[in-house]
Amino acid sequence: MKKKKALAPRVPMPHQAPAERIKNFNEVALGYTSQLAMEEARRCLQCKKPACVEGCPVEVPIPQFIAHLAAGRIEDAYKTIKTTNSLPAICGRVCPQEVQCEGNCILLKKGQPIAIGRLERFVADEYLHRDACDLLADGAKETCPVIDPEKKVACIGSGPSSLTVAGYLASRGCKVTVFEALHELGGVLVYGIPEFRLPKNRIVHKEIHALKQLQVEFKVNAVAGKTFTVQDLFAQGFKAVFIGVGAGLPRFLNIPGENAIGVFSANEYLTRVNLGRAYDFPNYDTPIICGKHVTVYGGGNVAMDAARTALRLGAESVRIVYRRTVDAMPARHEEIEHAIEEGVIMECLAAPLEFTCNEHGHLKAVRLQRMELGEPDDSGRRSPRPIPGDTYELETDLAVIAVGTRSNPVMLDNEPLLTTNKWGYVQVDEATCETSIPNVFAGGDIVTGAATVILAAGAGRTAAKEMARRLGVDS
Repeated sequence: MKKKKALAPRVPMPHQAPAERIKNFNEVALGYTSQLAMEEARRCLQCKKPACVEGCPVEVPIPQFIAHLAAGRIEDAYKTIKTTNSLPAICGRVCPQEVQCEGNCILLKKGQPIAIGRLERFVADEYLHRDACDLLADGAKETCPVIDPEKKVACIGSGPSSLTVAGYLASRGCKVTVFEALHELGGVLVYGIPEFRLPKNRIVHKEIHALKQLQVEFKVNAVAGKTFTVQDLFAQGFKAVFIGVGAGLPRFLNIPGENAIGVFSANEYLTRVNLGRAYDFPNYDTPIICGKHVTVYGGGNVAMDAARTALRLGAESVRIVYRRTVDAMPARHEEIEHAIEEGVIMECLAAPLEFTCNEHGHLKAVRLQRMELGEPDDSGRRSPRPIPGDTYELETDLAVIAVGTRSNPVMLDNEPLLTTNKWGYVQVDEATCETSIPNVFAGGDIVTGAATVILAAGAGRTAAKEMARRLGVDS
């Protein structure tokens, strides 16, 4: 009998060494070389019924783009990805591929799945220097389209869902204007995700510049619900509106001492460091408490980002306090691995009870409750429960709370015709992403709650398709 051919191992991604990367904010993952990318691409079995595509929220034609890459056809690979994904350089870096496309890869049953995210990133990075019209044409046009000023569309927010809408519609000749509440464009891509995971100038700003080349107009410092309303936009001649404002209102622990100096929400902490460039002092003089002994509360990607940021700002010790165990953390496995490699301590089976401060109101310690795991809850995870009488104290002068977010009411409170659910998120038609207001669409975290970049992009694409159909530009 013939022996089955052994599967080639997954090609590893080059990274900065942990001892070096904790001293800088440069990107940790260095990316594949052409040789490494083609070697990994050739591992793909080119399945006739690719389950990987089913696992992708925007249904990227994965086998096809990988086949082009394996043959060295970078341009064809890029154009194939762009038929469904407007932000491949971003998604290749921050999407949870391990539970989406790679989690469905047939090779996972026999060994290691194809590194689909890494290959998508490689293709996008190789192609990003090309012409903007090719960059964002989404497979629809070969040249820059003629913009029709009558087909006006407004996008509120400049995060991944709105950028996807803008790219899709601008490439089909619509005049798109994006309104951003902050002074810089990119939404969560800029204020929420650290530079060492997603470079701003090299990646995010490049995508936005390409949109500008397609005559997308951007207006900053424009706060929906305060400086304008949805009805104002319709009065200005916009034919459709997309709401992609995210869910940026932080949740807190609601324990004593939470107002001490040195206790931050992850939103504020990461915004100061990322958007305010506090990491680049003294070139940017944004105030930030660096902290010697830092504690971060939560187990998601935001908690990992905050902890790894604190290390890079010079903390002597950084702990992530989490009620469950490491294997139950919702963060990407890769992010957890990187955090541990860099020296972050996982303070598991612990829950905060109280922050204490000194006579000047500055945080000095946290009292923690030891936990144990009981029976599974409704989500299937074992529920943490306190061990009676077992508490202890940790020294900390900086605490970052990363336990989730809620919808920001600034806009929603001023749009009474928008229907929201009991959690305060906008309700939409799942097939079109249209809200309770005709020709007003919504997608991303303002609809789903805090989720992923690719899910937001998927919602943007769904909405953009429907808007394009109604505007007569869906061909």
